[in-house]
Amino acid sequence: MSGKRQTKRTGPEPSAVEEYVERLSEEQRMLVILKAQLYGGRWEPMLEDLHNRLKGKPYIFKLVNRIQDDIERIEQMRRFEDEHKVDLADYVHLSE
Repeated sequence: MSGKRQTKRTGPEPSAVEEYVERLSEEQRMLVILKAQLYGGRWEPMLEDLHNRLKGKPYIFKLVNRIQDDIERIEQMRRFEDEHKVDLADYVHLSE
């Protein structure tokens, strides 16, 4: 066997997604993990939390990174997910 992960996903060749995931910064990886673990796999509630925090409204989770930078990272990753019909959380995992 080639050691390549076999998948039943539709969309791009896994190598295109895996290549994208390899280029993610640590901040982006953490946002993907937080999306999966704290926000039910959805970007919208996380973005709402960040925007609420900027406005001084109540929010669920306090992220340590700068809010505007995180919003931009999320928007970019969400576009990639939409374009390629994937969930990056399937590819990004906590280091052990």
